[in-house]
Amino acid sequence: MSARYHVVHDTHYRYDSPVSLAQQLAHLWPRPCAWQRCTEQVLQISPEPTQRRDEWDVFGNPLTRLAFERQHEQLRVVARLHVEVLPRSAPQLSVSPAWEQVRDALSYTSKPLSSEHLQACRYRFESPYVRLKQRFVAFSASCFAPGRPLLAGSQALMEKIFSEFTFEAGATEVATPLEQVLERRRGVCQDFAHLMLACLRSRGLAARYVSGYLLTRPPPGQPRLVGADASHAWVSVFCPIQGWVDFDPTNNLLPALEHITLAWGRDFFDVSPLRGVILGGGTHDPQVQVTVMPLEGAQA
Repeated sequence: MSARYHVVHDTHYRYDSPVSLAQQLAHLWPRPCAWQRCTEQVLQISPEPTQRRDEWDVFGNPLTRLAFERQHEQLRVVARLHVEVLPRSAPQLSVSPAWEQVRDALSYTSKPLSSEHLQACRYRFESPYVRLKQRFVAFSASCFAPGRPLLAGSQALMEKIFSEFTFEAGATEVATPLEQVLERRRGVCQDFAHLMLACLRSRGLAARYVSGYLLTRPPPGQPRLVGADASHAWVSVFCPIQGWVDFDPTNNLLPALEHITLAWGRDFFDVSPLRGVILGGGTHDPQVQVTVMPLEGAQA
């Protein structure tokens, strides 16, 4: 069983005044993973960039660097993808090690850490949008009783966020502090992923932010609308036995065939689809449209 999708991510900037110079970073190519493969990818850019360089970022994600050295009043970047998502084996959440055992295994002691643990440790600490605070430990206390298996506790935390918070588009901005999200109990997928990361990392555990897309379904009898989807975000937790295990606190499920992985990092700052610096431009807000469309005969 697998699922195949056609994805279009369309970002359009209209500037109040001309932009004379710009540098942009794009995370718009799906990351190669054991559970997915990208069979077609096209990046349409207008105006044509002066320079373009495709490379890998420090987290192993595909990265495109764009430079614009000619004056322009608009910028449009459209990524078109064909992605096949393969099934993953379901992890046994209850047989994972106790969360304290994993925490201690990731701590710096006189015993050298393995390369796998060292790689995981980069996702234990604070990052631009994820702070480590005692209040996040307190919020997640009911999920991590002494001796509870790590993945069972992570699942409980996912369920707690899902049940106690309300999804509300526009309730927050990218830089809204997590303390405010925790107080108001509302936000979007990015906020819920950041909150879950803060709770896990504040306990000394390793967890990373995953960006991608999620297949959404229109109401019964309604057609699927082009451009009505959006980027999505969830969390991946490091477990020494099972490896990295994904959790989606926005939807209270473990990602599978309907989640498409773009990139992962410490938080949204590391993997935002398109960000950069410009000279000029005045005030501007991007118009972003995302379409995730199942390909005909995709389920096989």
